[in-house]
Amino acid sequence: MELRMNYRTANPDAFKTLLALEQAVQKNGLDHKLYEIIKLRASQINGCSFCADMHSKDLLAMGESVDRLLLLPMWREVPIYSEAERAVIELTEYVTKLSEAGVPAEVYERVRKHFDEKQYVDLIMAITTINAWNRIGVATGLFPGCFD
Repeated sequence: MELRMNYRTANPDAFKTLLALEQAVQKNGLDHKLYEIIKLRASQINGCSFCADMHSKDLLAMGESVDRLLLLPMWREVPIYSEAERAVIELTEYVTKLSEAGVPAEVYERVRKHFDEKQYVDLIMAITTINAWNRIGVATGLFPGCFD
């Protein structure tokens, strides 16, 4: 594999802009583990190996179990995620694949059982942010260890 470019040095202002959004999302009060689960699931869907690697390692460092990481793509078939987590994972999938079906009303309702309006917007911002990072990562050819 070969890195196409280092987007950070190619356009530092663009990097700083997205980093500012990331920092804003991190300060919104969303549970950090849940945010990392969002990041990992979106990265898996988008095929961003750099981000999937980073967020898997971040979750492990936070004490997340290997089972929960490995089984995340099959979250519907395993009972190891809470109802709130399941709602957020489902929302992450729909927002990440927005052009396929939008966000169905029943998905919105499942999320709103656990999160108020502000928190729902926080979740959308978190999902949007990782999707932006993923698109940059895939488009510029990032892969695990490319900056080492």
